[in-house]
Amino acid sequence: MKPHLKIDIVSDVVCPWCYIGKRRLEKAVEQLKDDYTFELRYLPFQLSPDTPAEGENTKERLVAKFGSQERYDQILRQVTDVAAGEGLQFKLENQTVSPNTRGLHRLIGFALQQGKQLEMVETLFKAYFEDAVDLTQTETVVQLAEGIGLDAGNVRQILTTDAGAEQLDTQLYQNRLMGVSGVPYYIINDKYAVSGAQPTELFLEALPEIALKAPVQAPAASGEVCDIETGVC
Repeated sequence: MKPHLKIDIVSDVVCPWCYIGKRRLEKAVEQLKDDYTFELRYLPFQLSPDTPAEGENTKERLVAKFGSQERYDQILRQVTDVAAGEGLQFKLENQTVSPNTRGLHRLIGFALQQGKQLEMVETLFKAYFEDAVDLTQTETVVQLAEGIGLDAGNVRQILTTDAGAEQLDTQLYQNRLMGVSGVPYYIINDKYAVSGAQPTELFLEALPEIALKAPVQAPAASGEVCDIETGVC
């Protein structure tokens, strides 16, 4: 029997480094899949929980967050270039609406129950970062979920009610207790933590050691993160 690796990934839908980190981890999993079995699960995190239900102007929010138009342009170029290196075509300059991700996280939780979580996470990331989709629009998100095989009625109910809110709040609280303040954040085999969008090579080195239960030192939090405390993203 192949060694098993369970990887919980704490992330937010509007976190660019979470999407980049997703690709980097996937490349490592692809290279290691013949020798290990993997169980990947996404856990919720909100970088901006105070965002109104109707969303905010993305550029205005980020310019205010980063302190200047110049800094905004610099970070946008940087993250777009890094994403391109992972095969992602970010179009952040076309994204006009930054959503409150609470409902989207409840949808991701529902997708987990339906065995469709990884597909749902990928669909939402692509919609937001590459296709500049307005994720505040209920019917738009319903169509995205339908595209991966989820029932439209169930998805609409989740997005228009508080279904799954208690479970979401519990998960968000547990993440805070663990001290997670920036994402992506990886918890491997319920024991080892890796912070930030670490390069594929780090995962290729660390995951086999963890699978063998070697006394590895958790990598330093030097990978790129979106950080709720400092505002850096």
